[in-house]
Amino acid sequence: MNKLYVGNLSPSVTVEDLKQLFVERKLPVTDQVLLKSGYAFVDFPDQNWAIKAIETLSGKVELHGKVIEVDYSVPKKQRSRRIQIRNIPPHLQWEVLDGLLAEYGTVENVEQVNTDTETAVVNVTYSTKEEAKIAVEKLTGQKFEDYSFKVSYIMDMDAAPPLPVTRNRRGGRASREEDSQPGTSGGSLGHRQKQPDFPLRMLVPTQFVGAIIGKEGLTIKNITKQTQSKVDIHRKENAGAAEKPISIHSTPEGCSSACRMIMDIMQKEADDTKVTEEIPLKILAHNSLVGRLIGKEGRNLKKIEEETETKITISSLQDLTIYNPERTIIVKGSIEACCGAEVEIMRKLREAYENDIAAINQQTNLIPGLSLSALGIFSTGLSVLPPAAGPRGIPPVPPTGYNPFLGHSSQLGGLYGVPPANAISHQPTAPEQEVVYLFIPTQAVGAIIGKKGQHIKQLARFAGASIKIAPAESPDVTERMVIITGPPEAQFKAQGRIFGKLKEENFFTAKEEVKLETHIKVPSSAAGRVIGKGGKTVNELQNLTSAEVIVPRDQTPDENDEVFVKITGHFFASQTAQRKIREIIQQVKQQEQKHQQGTSMTHHSK
Repeated sequence: MNKLYVGNLSPSVTVEDLKQLFVERKLPVTDQVLLKSGYAFVDFPDQNWAIKAIETLSGKVELHGKVIEVDYSVPKKQRSRRIQIRNIPPHLQWEVLDGLLAEYGTVENVEQVNTDTETAVVNVTYSTKEEAKIAVEKLTGQKFEDYSFKVSYIMDMDAAPPLPVTRNRRGGRASREEDSQPGTSGGSLGHRQKQPDFPLRMLVPTQFVGAIIGKEGLTIKNITKQTQSKVDIHRKENAGAAEKPISIHSTPEGCSSACRMIMDIMQKEADDTKVTEEIPLKILAHNSLVGRLIGKEGRNLKKIEEETETKITISSLQDLTIYNPERTIIVKGSIEACCGAEVEIMRKLREAYENDIAAINQQTNLIPGLSLSALGIFSTGLSVLPPAAGPRGIPPVPPTGYNPFLGHSSQLGGLYGVPPANAISHQPTAPEQEVVYLFIPTQAVGAIIGKKGQHIKQLARFAGASIKIAPAESPDVTERMVIITGPPEAQFKAQGRIFGKLKEENFFTAKEEVKLETHIKVPSSAAGRVIGKGGKTVNELQNLTSAEVIVPRDQTPDENDEVFVKITGHFFASQTAQRKIREIIQQVKQQEQKHQQGTSMTHHSK
């Protein structure tokens, strides 16, 4: 993989000429130089030196009157599925790159190469040679911002025949894995640690947008460079609006640094233009996350206000629309205080967001082959979870990026922009049948049943579950119980589609989250474990899932020695809580089985 081809050589070039060139360019001198007529092959100690040689020499150096070409030495017969892309902007987001790569085929793996170059380098494995060939042809020379991609074939170690180990005086490394790492799906290429991309969204007065951009874009480029952030100013949307949204994509620290720089720029511009009004910090957040920021009885918000000496208000629910599910968090105080509050506000919002992602990841592990794009849960574009960061008031556009979990058409692709962290697992045994009791508004029963029962029949077939609506206990009940029986995947599909149907049929307004109450039965012996000592487990469960979980006291176990647990929350909160409780039940059952086996063995030994 570290053997390079040096082409377009003058017939008068010697091996010593090449070695002298390497010395001058501070590249390692190697004895492994094979000179032919018009070209040569050179071995380098590792991938980093090979990349540096290509970047330093190819198309940039003249030797005996001819500009030389340098690239990886991969014979045509051995050109396989693996390619290397260089000169990638370091602040380019992973999901953007994934989307670009997926335009040319199915991507099996992306590794970021750890180099000391200013730009990023990745090794990409496509599923077929043909796809890799198309990617090389299309991506070579393609411009992204001010960067022009450079693409090469590299040796596919899985497909290529084993090559003899070439030793050299400088001592090569045995494994290519030391120079590369798996690519991640969140954050920018300049940051190798995997993080979900949760942008900071700000609202700024339109009058300050010009100052933030700067002459010929120099100011915003400076912000981007200094904070390692991607800063999008949506200035062309909502013409005539008094404020414009800004999306900042980076690490939490990068977002905060960019926020501080923007606040300083706005204050300076206000001073220069004699604007006397206070400039508050305005943060945009999806309504589904705001409740967890505020906290019970407003405790979280009050704590942030006290610790940062700021005054924080949140825009009214009445300001929300179908296409604008964001609320404005207004922070007033000194710039220092506002930026301190931003750190704490974003930390709370990010926690809520990551909990929702964890809920999705958990479903992929527990439910083999699950694809949310197939569920049609969010068929109207009205999401239970936050949409992608984009211009305010503009419907989120489903991404076309490579995303093996969400699929290209999924509305949820616009919610997070990142694929789940874990691959979908496969269960070796048939999953256990579960029974869930879901409560829906009485007036929604007709919509769930459909004309002549068609909808509920289709839903049952689609989910692979038994779905029945229990008779009303009295004529004036406000809720009806839906009994769903099926394995975990069927539960997820059926419950998810019911949540989506209620939103679709406007039983909940655009300003409301769809929150439903769900009951599941647990063995009476497991109820104490769900509660935990002093309520510790149930409290942790509520904090983790954002669902309300109640184990009613003084219940009389039924004929199966089971009691109810009540769960209330939005779809993913409810799903996570259900799965966590099922895990506790399973643990209790396993412990009881071990105890019974131990008792049985003791009895036999006597």
